[in-house]
Amino acid sequence: MTTRAVVRLGAAFGLGYLAGTFPSADLATRLAARGTDLRAEGSGNPGALNAAAVLGRRWGLAVLAADMAKATIAGLVGRAVAGDAGAYAAATGSIAGHIAPVWNGFQGGKGVATSAGACLAVFPVYFPIDAAVAATSAAASQQAERSIQVSCAVWTTAAVVWWRRGLPNAWGPETGPGLPLFAAASSAMILAKFRSTRRTSA
Repeated sequence: MTTRAVVRLGAAFGLGYLAGTFPSADLATRLAARGTDLRAEGSGNPGALNAAAVLGRRWGLAVLAADMAKATIAGLVGRAVAGDAGAYAAATGSIAGHIAPVWNGFQGGKGVATSAGACLAVFPVYFPIDAAVAATSAAASQQAERSIQVSCAVWTTAAVVWWRRGLPNAWGPETGPGLPLFAAASSAMILAKFRSTRRTSA
């Protein structure tokens, strides 16, 4: 890989990270004019579920849509900047930015909705499966963390299978080695966030 390609890849990740730091939940809180702080109320997570619980269902859906959109946009911009590898880098960066935004002391959301938006951009063929697995595992376990563990395991396994077999990826980038790297890195960040949240609340 040339120096120029590495710079472009780094730029794609950086742009993805910045997109991921967009404070969807904080903005919703301000617009709702409730004088609340999602980091101090409800579950303490600045994400869609807590926004729905504290601010109301409409605000929760708005945060969900915004968190997905910023990651989808990041993946598309990353692809424009550095090709297929850039798409995977930017998508990964958007999840990192959502989970650990520099503007909020690296205290962000759990990255679930953002990962769905990233998946829609760079692994679109898997998106319906991702939603079905998440819903099924949640219904079976009734535990969010267990559901995420199952979803991440299936997601990463599917990414490896798609890459090794060269399966089609709808409008997404070609299924190169960046796909399983994206899935594995994103899964690791999300699971680490769930673990740290559990320790904090224990």
